[in-house]
Amino acid sequence: MKVKTILVSQPEPKMENSPYSKLIDKEKVKVDFRPFIHVEGVDAKTVRQQKIDLHKFTAIILTSRNAVDHFFRIAEEMRFKVPDSMKYFCQSEAVAYYLQKYVVYRKRKIYVGKMHFPDLVTLFKKYKEEKFLLPSSDVLKPVVPKTLDELGVTWTRAIFYKTVISDLSDLRDVYYDILVFFSPSGIESLLKNFPDFEQNDTRIAVFGNSTVNAATDAGLRIDIKAPMPDTPSMTMALQKYIQEENKK
Repeated sequence: MKVKTILVSQPEPKMENSPYSKLIDKEKVKVDFRPFIHVEGVDAKTVRQQKIDLHKFTAIILTSRNAVDHFFRIAEEMRFKVPDSMKYFCQSEAVAYYLQKYVVYRKRKIYVGKMHFPDLVTLFKKYKEEKFLLPSSDVLKPVVPKTLDELGVTWTRAIFYKTVISDLSDLRDVYYDILVFFSPSGIESLLKNFPDFEQNDTRIAVFGNSTVNAATDAGLRIDIKAPMPDTPSMTMALQKYIQEENKK
């Protein structure tokens, strides 16, 4: 069956010339964006119940822009003035760049990884004496605690925000040729919103091994996987699939 419509279970990219824009132009397909999950912050009282005292930490580990937003939100709610001496360990350049929303970049001690969490290992080894705080959601990739525990650094996880399933009831009678997922939470949202979901001719595209496992466990048929050696991005995987299917 030819592909004409795609639903991506994420917010629409803010950049003008996103890879999805190019996919739409080149393949003449309709692409809609709808977050299947969203983030909600927890309040300062809930953080205190976790026995978190922000004064005790000398370094913050930031794995996402959500972590940045909610760390500074909680600091403000707790009336904690973040000291200039605080060190920030950012998983990627994008996270470090986003940090400028809250701090004067050139005046702070900011350390940046390349992309993936283990890329920070060298930096953690260099600053093993720091007391690290990891602001996170209630869902945390296993590689994060595994990496920190193996290094033997002093670190504490604090849940500052939660991943919540979005209400998708308005999509009940809407059909898409392809549904695109990037996390197990997205798969969970699909099944919670539509417990009677039948895949039939709907193609499922998944990114990452954990999402593959979640889709497989849910009994879904996976038609498109990324990253793969010849298609490292989801848009590349979609384009390859669409070109093959729409030629038939």
